[in-house]
Amino acid sequence: MQARTQPVLKVEDLGVSYGALVALDGVSWQVAAGEILGIIGPNGAGKSSCYDAVTHLVRRRGKVVLLGEDVTAVPPDRLAERGLKRAFQQNASFHDLTVLENMVVMLHDRYGTGLLPSIALPFQEARRRRRAMEEAAQRLVRFGIPAEFHDLKPGSVPYGTQRMLSIALAYGSGAKALLLDEPAAGLGGADMNRLISLLRDLKAEGLALVVIEHHMDLIMSVADRIVVLEQGRPIASGTPKEIQADPRVLEAYLGRVQ
Repeated sequence: MQARTQPVLKVEDLGVSYGALVALDGVSWQVAAGEILGIIGPNGAGKSSCYDAVTHLVRRRGKVVLLGEDVTAVPPDRLAERGLKRAFQQNASFHDLTVLENMVVMLHDRYGTGLLPSIALPFQEARRRRRAMEEAAQRLVRFGIPAEFHDLKPGSVPYGTQRMLSIALAYGSGAKALLLDEPAAGLGGADMNRLISLLRDLKAEGLALVVIEHHMDLIMSVADRIVVLEQGRPIASGTPKEIQADPRVLEAYLGRVQ
């Protein structure tokens, strides 16, 4: 593996508390360009709280560094603008729009215009709209969503395609670091293979990926490194091979699903 000098995303000593309940404590990790970091742990281990903390959706302790810049105080929408994106466990889309229209919305930072230009320059606006539609279609295909589904509403396409759409919409017009929360939930067979292929393609393109996942076969096959959480605290980190052999992990998590 290539030596990496500066991580794309680095978190230091993250902590989240809800009153007296400590949901996350002392969590640190980093991920580089072209790397997949897996985060695993039993239910209630603090995995989703970790993502909430990184993306500033909850009050938290610790530090978040993106591309060498301290972004701890940056609000969630500004983090997305800087390239830190997140996909949630549940499929997220605008249900009243088509699959293609959903993707166009996520390209607004490239093709969006104000009301006055739309009125004053209607032909230019029409060309801009066509370019947005073309790029949206290309991005959907790139994320494993064939053209036959583009004109359908998200609820009318197969579940596996909905999962891929959620990832595509989270990625939007581009990302530096992408956090995926259980992308394999409910998938199997060909859908699982498509997801694995997509993750490897995004990694090859230089994206920094962080993946929370309960599907052990998937995370062990795609992750470069894995962090294991239990009761909100890190108990192990290392390569998939090291994690599989770690007795703390076998007792806390892997052994429970055998």
